[in-house]
Amino acid sequence: MSSTGDGTAVGGPIPLHGRTADTPFRHAATGPDDAVEDPSELVGYRGPTACAAAGITYRQLDYWARTGLVEPSVRPAYGSGTQRLYSFRDVVVLKIVKRFLDTGVSLQNIRAAVQHLRTRQRSDLAQMTLMCDGATVYECSSPDDVVSLLQGGQGIFGIAVGVVWRDVEDALAQLHGERVDTGETLIGHNPADELARRRNRAV
Repeated sequence: MSSTGDGTAVGGPIPLHGRTADTPFRHAATGPDDAVEDPSELVGYRGPTACAAAGITYRQLDYWARTGLVEPSVRPAYGSGTQRLYSFRDVVVLKIVKRFLDTGVSLQNIRAAVQHLRTRQRSDLAQMTLMCDGATVYECSSPDDVVSLLQGGQGIFGIAVGVVWRDVEDALAQLHGERVDTGETLIGHNPADELARRRNRAV
């Protein structure tokens, strides 16, 4: 059993093709505890760092931002001299987009997947698998959902979002971040470390 972004329970894989590229991204509502638990809200990453962690070129990053495929959610570029700033979740999405493109998934399906990822909670992402049968991208939230697609007999490509999340965490732990609130540069920063420091200050 899975759930849609509005909380409606449904059975089986959820096709994402119904979402359009013109629909604005909406982060699901979070409470105070969710905000504290999500390290992606605390730190931003400049373009070169996002590229290194996602395994993409700066040209790809720039093109995806200009075409609205993956825009930086922390700070967009406002012309010459300004630096885009990407959230942790943005970098995860960048890496997923790269994998989909490398596999030949259509841009329309990728846009639908990107929008879907933007609306889901961290706890949802950790258990989510995105699968594509060549025509449609589906969200699978259980092994039964995956088996259901595989039984269709078509070629299936899947991405375990939780695994990508951990890969990006490991990569960013070796790179520089920037505190969203103060602009302070964090060297060799791991978002989980910042979360631990924030908890310690609150005690």
